[in-house]
Amino acid sequence: MTTEQTDDTVIFDVDGTLVDTNYHHAIAWFQAFQRHDVTVPVWRLHRAIGMGGDRLVAHVAGDDVERELGDTLRDEWKRVFEPMIPQIRGLAGARDLVAAAGGHGWTVALASSGDPAHVKHYLDLLDLHDLADDWTSAEDVSDTKPAPDLLDTALKRVGGDRACLVGDSTWDCAAAERAGLPCVALLTGGFGEAELRDAGAAAVFADLPSLRDALGELPFSAS
Repeated sequence: MTTEQTDDTVIFDVDGTLVDTNYHHAIAWFQAFQRHDVTVPVWRLHRAIGMGGDRLVAHVAGDDVERELGDTLRDEWKRVFEPMIPQIRGLAGARDLVAAAGGHGWTVALASSGDPAHVKHYLDLLDLHDLADDWTSAEDVSDTKPAPDLLDTALKRVGGDRACLVGDSTWDCAAAERAGLPCVALLTGGFGEAELRDAGAAAVFADLPSLRDALGELPFSAS
């Protein structure tokens, strides 16, 4: 995909970073919990978006709910969320940003905590198959974000040396820190600049075109 390859890898999160899904996810989780007589405020659910579904139930509703209803709620979430998928759009400048990263000679990997079928749909939506060297989903690891496993797996697949994560949530920042990588964050997922910086973001950008204009300043580090 590039004419000049380096050992540097840009790892892009997908949900909330390249596609505008975070609020859809929050509403779908709210409805899934409600269908099983559990009420979790949408604002609290939104703060958990970015971590994997394997962790979200216990995080927002407690270990007892996870033990009793965890898998049931995840299945319910999928049933609620999938009819929303046709409404989802890519964030402005998503394909241009990924293409620009490749144009710098960097390897490009996608690391999502999402369902693999959903991730593939987003790749189709944004026409990224020819721009991403590889991609991961929740199916590829036993522990999703904020665990570093997705980032480690993505780097192993592309043979990367130094890397930087581009994400949108505090959970991306936490996963990057645990992987020993810098994280550059976007405001596109609905998390505030202060909380992203408090979570460890090396830099925060308002949107994807702003980050594209500053790609040459990305920090890279060996995992």
